[in-house]
Amino acid sequence: MGNVITGDTEFFKGINQIKFEGPESDNPLAFRWYDENRVVAGKTLKDHFRFAGAYWHSFVGNGGDPFGAPTHVFAWDKKSDPIERAKDKMDAAFEFLTKMNLPFYCFHDVDVVDYGNDIVENERRLQALVDHAKQKQAASGVKLLWGTANLFSNPRYMNGASTNPDFHVLAHGAAQVKAALDATIALDGENYVFWGGREGYMTLLNTDMKREQEHFAKFLHAAKDYARKNGFKGTFFIEPKPAEPSKHQYDFDCATVIGFLNQFGLEKDFKINIEVNHATLAGHTFQHELQVAADAGMLGSVDANRGDYQNGWDTDQFPNNLNEITEAMLIFLEAGGLQGGGVNFDAKIRRNSTDMKDLFYAHVGGMDTFARALITADNILQKSDFKKIREERYASFDSGKGKEFEQGKVSLEDLRAYAIENGEPATISGKQEYLENIINRYI
Repeated sequence: MGNVITGDTEFFKGINQIKFEGPESDNPLAFRWYDENRVVAGKTLKDHFRFAGAYWHSFVGNGGDPFGAPTHVFAWDKKSDPIERAKDKMDAAFEFLTKMNLPFYCFHDVDVVDYGNDIVENERRLQALVDHAKQKQAASGVKLLWGTANLFSNPRYMNGASTNPDFHVLAHGAAQVKAALDATIALDGENYVFWGGREGYMTLLNTDMKREQEHFAKFLHAAKDYARKNGFKGTFFIEPKPAEPSKHQYDFDCATVIGFLNQFGLEKDFKINIEVNHATLAGHTFQHELQVAADAGMLGSVDANRGDYQNGWDTDQFPNNLNEITEAMLIFLEAGGLQGGGVNFDAKIRRNSTDMKDLFYAHVGGMDTFARALITADNILQKSDFKKIREERYASFDSGKGKEFEQGKVSLEDLRAYAIENGEPATISGKQEYLENIINRYI
């Protein structure tokens, strides 16, 4: 366990560092499954997940929604000076991170400190907080998993940033990304994320889609080249999201992003940061998106949360669906884990969860869910016939003509001849219910 770091003020009073107490514990402020030193499939749980706290939801999200005012009143949000207020927020963040024993954190630039419309002043403010963060990281051992720039909240980005039809707006987006990259590099951030919140269109009536996507690619190349020139050796991530707030976003899902990266020569530097709720908004499952990214060698990082089955938007609730996450961890383990990233809790406590302890309960539950799911998935892979059933389903491609087909040695005429010679195929069960029962049995 690392040291608990507080500033001049302790913001989360009466809450000690969260420790592992085991499945029999009744302590709501203790881990029941997440033992960071437990080795599963050759790695500790800490190394598998590289858990991170989300700066924006945990320390900026105030419970407000389109129908009501904020319900979360923060003790760190009282000072009038933006830099001093931001330092209090960072003190609170590192106190929380260390009490939760989270080894990483992530941020948007505008969540670290309030931005105005003066580029130079924004850079000055961000640099002041980078200096503060350096001290906090050094004292706590907490690291920056990734940084990013918010290119969607400011009204200037109503038509996108890198895909905006106005070059002047694109240039403002580039200036903001440069500052966010500088901050990420200065803080030894391991990765950098692009989430194109408004990189898309509302109607094709006024949109040159081909030109906008070409601009998007050129913008990413410019950012990548700048970061590499200035010593950044980490991975860049694209975070897919289908249609919120734009009608259609250019980073719709993993398959779309992979095609885009390959088309524009970005595939060597970029991988994918997958958010659970974004997968469901795209009409997919989290498992599907993980598999698509893994098959392409681009499974970089994860934003952990869940959606609400009755709501058609990104509700960003903390993950607690054990079956869903267990199925996801099967893919996670078979893919060899994440490439560069971690598991970031891009989730927020509910509007009516107004106690300071609620933020701890939420993270404890999320970390335990992922840990229990990974342990369960490893048991399934090691002790059940889960893998054998799938291998047997494709056994006809392991020898004979099937194997020759995979090797590219069989013509269309050969396939026709085989079909005639062997007659009607037998009906073979997919055993879906049996496999679903395996999941429940090992949970």
